Amino acid sequence: MTILIVFICIALLIVLISVFKINAFLAFLAVSFLAGLALGLPPSKIPSSIEKGMGDVLGSLAIIITAGAMLGKLVAESGAAQKIAKVSMTIFGEKYIQWAMVLTGFLIGIPLYYGIGFVLMVPLIFSVVYRYKLPALYIGLPMLAALSVTHGFLPPHPSPAALVVQFQADMGLTLFYGLAIAIPAIILGGPIFARTLKAIPANPLASFSPKELTEEHLPGGFKSFFTTLLPVLLLAVASFVPMLLRPDAVILPYILFAGNPSVVMLIVLIVATWLLGITQGKKITEIMLIYADAIKDIALILLIIAGSGALKQVLTESGVSNQIAAYLQHVKAEPLFLAWMIAAIIRFCVGSATVAGLTTAGIIVPLMEHTHTNPNLMVLAVGAGSLMFSHVNDAGFWMFKEYFGLTLKDTFKSWALMESIVGIAGLLGVLLLKIIIA
Repeated sequence: MTILIVFICIALLIVLISVFKINAFLAFLAVSFLAGLALGLPPSKIPSSIEKGMGDVLGSLAIIITAGAMLGKLVAESGAAQKIAKVSMTIFGEKYIQWAMVLTGFLIGIPLYYGIGFVLMVPLIFSVVYRYKLPALYIGLPMLAALSVTHGFLPPHPSPAALVVQFQADMGLTLFYGLAIAIPAIILGGPIFARTLKAIPANPLASFSPKELTEEHLPGGFKSFFTTLLPVLLLAVASFVPMLLRPDAVILPYILFAGNPSVVMLIVLIVATWLLGITQGKKITEIMLIYADAIKDIALILLIIAGSGALKQVLTESGVSNQIAAYLQHVKAEPLFLAWMIAAIIRFCVGSATVAGLTTAGIIVPLMEHTHTNPNLMVLAVGAGSLMFSHVNDAGFWMFKEYFGLTLKDTFKSWALMESIVGIAGLLGVLLLKIIIA
C-alpha cells in the first residue's frame, strides 16, 4: 500500500505540472502535503517536515547556485565564454568536442559533488552551444553523465565513501574497480546516448548566452579559463592537501574553511569581479547589475529545487525506504543484483541517491556477510542502483530541466533515461567483474 501511495503521488505531481500546467513549486508543495497525510505522518508535523526538506536542500545549494549564476552571467557578458568556446573548438574541433566535455566532466567530477560540478560547468557547456549553434543536449549530457557516474560510483563522494566504511571494503580497490566500471558507463550514457538526442529542442538559460564581442574586446584565453575553472582548482586543492598534512596541523582548519564550496564560490566571485569585470573596463555598478539579472533568472529554479527537497523529506520521514528494503530483503536473488534493485527502488521512491545508497547498506550488510559477497563490488552495485530512475522527486532532474529549458517529457527522454542507462551499465559491469575476479 505504501509503494502504491508513492506511485500515486508521483503521478499526481506529473499530471499537475504537465497537464494542468501548474507551477512546479506549487505542485510540489501541494503533493508534499497530500503525501504526508496519505502516508500517515502526524498532520502537525507535516509543515515542519516540508520546511526541513526545503531548508536542507537550499542550505547546501543556495549560495553555490546563486554565486554560480552570477559567475556564469559575468563569464557570458565579459566575452570569456566566447573565448573559451573558440579555444576549445580550435583544440578539439567540432568532431571531438563531445569527448572534451566528457573528459572535463570526469576529471572535475572526482573531487566535486554533483550539484557543485553541474553549476560550475553549465557556463562552459552553454558557451560552446551558443557560439557554434550545436544541440545543447548533444554537448551537455556527456559532461553531466560523467559528473553523475563519479558521484554515484567513486569515493570520495558521500555515498560511496560511506558504503566503503559500512561494508568494510578497501577504498583503493573500490576506486580502481569503480573506474573500470565508470568509464564504459559514461561512454554509453554520455556521447553514445547523446547522439540520439540531437532533435530534442532545448532553450538553455538566457543568462549564459555569450555576448558577441570583437576579438580586441575579448579577455585573454588564460584569464577566461582560469576564472571559469578556478572553483574546480580550489576545491581540488582543498580535497587533497589535507591528506598530506597531519591531523593536528595548525593550517588545516583554515584550508578546510577555504575549501568549503560556499566559501570557494565567494572567493571566485571576487576574483572574477576583478579579472573579468574591472580589468575589462566595467564599473562596479555595471557588474552588480549583471549579478542582479543573474539572480532573477535562477530564482524559480531555487524554489523548484526546494520543492523537490520538501517531497523527498516527507517520503523519507514516512519510512518508505525502510519498508521497501525490509520487504525486498527476503527476495531470493544474486546478492549484488538484489542490492542494486533495493537501491534503485528506494531511489525511485525518495529521489535521493545518497539516501538510497545508505538505506540499502543497512539492510544488505547481513546478507553480504552471509553470502561472502565481495564488499568492493557491493559498494559499486549499490552505487549503480542509486543512480536509477531519476525523476520528479530528484533535485538533479529539475536542475537539468530548468537550466536546459526542456519540457517535462523531454527531460524524461534525456536526463532520466541517461541516469538509468549508467545505472544498468554499472550493474552489468559489476556482474562482469565478479566473473573476472572470481
